[in-house]
Parts: sequence; C-alpha cells; structure tokens
Amino acid sequence: MASTSNTGADPRLATLTHWLEGLASTHGLDLASLRPASSDASFRRYFRLDSSSGTAIVMDAPPAHEDCRPFVHVTGLLKSAGINVPSILAQDLQQGLLLISDLGPTTYYQAIQSGLEDAALQTLYRDAIGALVGMQQAQTTGLPLYDTERLAQELALFPEWYARRHCQAQLGDQDLAMLEKTFAALTRDNAAQPTVLVHRDFHSPNLMVCAKLEHGPNPGVIDYQDALAGPLTYDLASLVMDARHTWEEPQQLDWAIRYWEAARAAGLPIAPDFADFHRAYEWMSLQRNLRILGVFARLSHRDQKHHYLDHMPRVNAYVRQVAARYGVFTPLLRLLDKLDNRQVTVGYTF
Repeated sequence: MASTSNTGADPRLATLTHWLEGLASTHGLDLASLRPASSDASFRRYFRLDSSSGTAIVMDAPPAHEDCRPFVHVTGLLKSAGINVPSILAQDLQQGLLLISDLGPTTYYQAIQSGLEDAALQTLYRDAIGALVGMQQAQTTGLPLYDTERLAQELALFPEWYARRHCQAQLGDQDLAMLEKTFAALTRDNAAQPTVLVHRDFHSPNLMVCAKLEHGPNPGVIDYQDALAGPLTYDLASLVMDARHTWEEPQQLDWAIRYWEAARAAGLPIAPDFADFHRAYEWMSLQRNLRILGVFARLSHRDQKHHYLDHMPRVNAYVRQVAARYGVFTPLLRLLDKLDNRQVTVGYTF
C-alpha cells in the first residue's frame, strides 16, 4: 500500500499519487488501496487500486526511459479489431502516467504455475489462438516495420551478450562468419513472410485469464506497446515456445495446427501447405529464441535482473530443437555445444 511516508524516497510514486488525487472523484478511486501490481523488464511498473467499479491499473512509465504513446496507439488498433485490451480511463503522456481498466489478477503463466487440468489449459490456449488470429487482422497503421534490418540488429545480441559476455567465449573468425551466414538466412526468410501486427511477446505472462464478466472475453491481452508490423509466424512462435514455461513438441504441434487451421479459415495470408508453414514458424522461433538468449544475458549482466537466467536452459532447448532438425543449422548446433561447455555457473542457479 502506498502512503505519503514513502513517496519522498520514490519521486515517481509521489508524482503518480498526486495525479491520482485529481482523478479520484471522477473514477471513484480509493487512493489508500494503491498497491504494486507488477513490473517488467523495462522501466515500466504497474499499480492496482480499488475503484467504485471494481479495480483499476496505473501504468508508471518514466518519460526519460519510456513513451506511453505507442501503448495508446496500439490499444486503439487492437480494440478496433475486437481484442480484449485495457480501456484507457485517463492519461498524462507528458508525465508518463496512464489509468487503465483491470483485466483481472491472474496471468496465464500464474494459472499454469498453480496447476491446471489439461481440459482447462486447452480451453485457455484455444482462446489465445482465437485472439491471435483476430489480432493479426488488425490494422498496422503507424507501426514500425519488423524488417530485415531490425531482425538482424536483434540477432546481434546473441554473440555480444550471450556468447561473449555470459558464456565468456572467444569467437573466432570462423565462428563469426558462420553466425553471419546463419543470421542472414534467418532474417531473409523471416522478413519475406506476410506482414501482420506483431505483439512481440504474445505468451503466458502477457495473457490474462478473464474469468469474470467485468474483465471481458478471455484472454485479456497486455504489454503490447512494442508492437510492430512484421512476420506472420512471430507471435505463434512466442506462444508455443514460451520462454517462461516448457511445452513439449507434441503440444507445440497441436497448437500450431489449430492456429494454422483457424488462420486459413479467417483468410490470413498463410501457407496453404502445413509443412511449409511449420518450417517457417520454426525458423522464426529460432530467430526469436537466439535473440532471447542475448536479451536474458543482458538483463542479468547489465541490469542485475538475474532471475531471467532461470529461463535460459528452456530457451536453449528450444533453439536446439529447431537447429537439430535442419541441416543448414548444424554449424550453429556445434557452436552451441562449445558455448554450453563454457557456461558460467558461479553465483547463479540454473
């Protein structure tokens, strides 16, 4: 719970509380109920507070580090497509503050961790697949392109932060040439896919279990401010190769087939042959997961957020799953073997 006694040590909290005071009567806010809701890998953090209509969420995005405008813009695109995203109740973009509707307290990830019967799990993920297909029919007006250049820039995180910094490996000229060739093949293939709205983190921590009528249809979708116009298979790769929870290949395949069938029925520009689609989405997943290894290493070594290392073995396994299936990635697999032998383990739990 927030109080005036601790706002001095947290100037952002003082700013946020003062802003909410001006909104309290309009939205029936109980300021004394303000409490942390969540934070993420960026500078953003979230608070929940009680209101006359239930609960609401406050997004605190320090303007020096974050920009609320993309969130507001993508909210409009997704709402127009019928996706259940938060409503923006009040905003102060200059101060980096948003008051938004609450889509419930439980993420898919939390529900999975608490234990779910398979029937309930399958229902949740069929809803998520339906939302994904709907989201991919949204307009992409004003979104940056997820093009070859951007895809390549993201892959640079793998040698810099994962190989060199995290694994403490010396990459020779032959290693670098191999990575350059591999990355070029991936980015060329992935950038050639049909373009849709890409959430970029469409996975269990960003899907809300909407079990109550006031929260809207399941799932609620959050954390989409980094959306781009990019490859059709990207968000499916996020969903079925979730960096936070391991899904075995038979489950991945089941959900991929269900998505492919739903996307075809909706008229999305998807490959008519499932084998072609499956290869495309696996290559996309390889690109994404190589990038994630770099991102998680950077979050640990640069930002001291070491808990991201807990997920590295899972992401590494997803990378190996795909790399082992296609001969073109055999040299990458050999490099991974070398890097794994040099994995730094002192001080961390894997």
